[in-house]
This record gives sequence, C-alpha cells and structure tokens, in this order.
Amino acid sequence: MRLFAAVWPPEPVLDHLDLALASVRGAPAGLSSAVRWSARETWHLTVAFYGDLPDGSVPGLTADLAEVAAGIEPYELALHGAGVFSHRTLWVGVAGDLARQRSLTHGCVDAGESAGGATDNRPRDRPHLTVGRVRPGSGPPRRRSSRADRPGQRPDGQGPDDEDVAAGLVRALAVYDGPRWQVDELLLVSSQPGAGRGGGPLYETVETFALGR
Repeated sequence: MRLFAAVWPPEPVLDHLDLALASVRGAPAGLSSAVRWSARETWHLTVAFYGDLPDGSVPGLTADLAEVAAGIEPYELALHGAGVFSHRTLWVGVAGDLARQRSLTHGCVDAGESAGGATDNRPRDRPHLTVGRVRPGSGPPRRRSSRADRPGQRPDGQGPDDEDVAAGLVRALAVYDGPRWQVDELLLVSSQPGAGRGGGPLYETVETFALGR
C-alpha cells in the first residue's frame, strides 16, 4: 500500500485558493495552458511520504502516528505566497505556526522510518501545497521577432522556456494570502497513481488522528 501522512486544509480554505487560481488560469498571457493543474481533491500538505508498505507494517505505523499526533496541540496555518521546484512544480506556500508544523513532520518521518517506509528526501521542512506542473516545452506561443533571440526565449522563437513559464505563474501568485485555519487532525492517506481524475492520483483516507488528544 502506497502511503503518506498529510494535513488537509478545510473546504473554505480550498474555496479561497480555487478562486485565486481561477484568475491565474484565465490570465490573458496564456501561461495557464502550459501547466497541468492538479485536481482540487488532491490539494494537501504532505507531512511525510512512506512509499509502498506491506499491510503488516500499517498497524505499527498508525499506532506511532496516533502517538505523534497526541503530543502536538492544534495550531493555525494559512496558505501564503508561491514558489517552484526544479523550474516545473508549482506550489503555494504556508504561513502560521511553522514550528509546530515542522514538529509534526519530524515525528511522522521518524514513525515511517520505524515502519520501514521509504526514505523521504523531499523538502518537508518547507510545507507547501502543489497546484500544478509545467508541461515540458509547452510555453505559450509568441510572435516571431526579427531580433536576436532574447534571454529566456526558445531558439525557434515560439515562446519562453519552462523556467519562464513557472516564474510568470509564481509572480502572479506571490501575493496570495489565504484564510487561517486550525490544524486539529493528521491523516494517513493511500495513493493510487493514475487512478484519479484526469489520470492523476486517487487518494483515500486510511486513518485520521486528532491532535493533542
């Protein structure tokens, strides 16, 4: 079973982000067409990724995660700003009680190591919500110019490269500031790659753990 631990923002928070992304997707610059946007039902903050675990390891993992969650009191977060990983993966950042979020992350990572989960080398200390990925080489078209190639433009004159596309979208979302919410539970989630809407992953909640109880 392919598993990860996550914090899932509530619906009003996702509604607010959805509205902000709608304005970006409809921008006249056409940058949105160069992005494969993630489905709303997949929007979450990954706390720790465990990879494929045998069914026999899951009870021990859930027991450890319950203990981790019980040791951390509820706290507040808000989605804020944006960035990009590897010039391709677009994400919305997080503000609020990041110290407590990181404590939750460290505890969940340790629980996964005890259960024999995959080593997670991704930047979990920088909590974020992935909103899309730039399609390789699919920048929006530009009219040809008789001038020499400009910085960031593809040699064929057809448009900006992937890095320019990502940077443009990050600029559009840089001032995003979502509503605050109280994080009061941790989720253990299973993932089935390619089984969800549009060929994306299908997520199902395996277990929910209340914080501070």
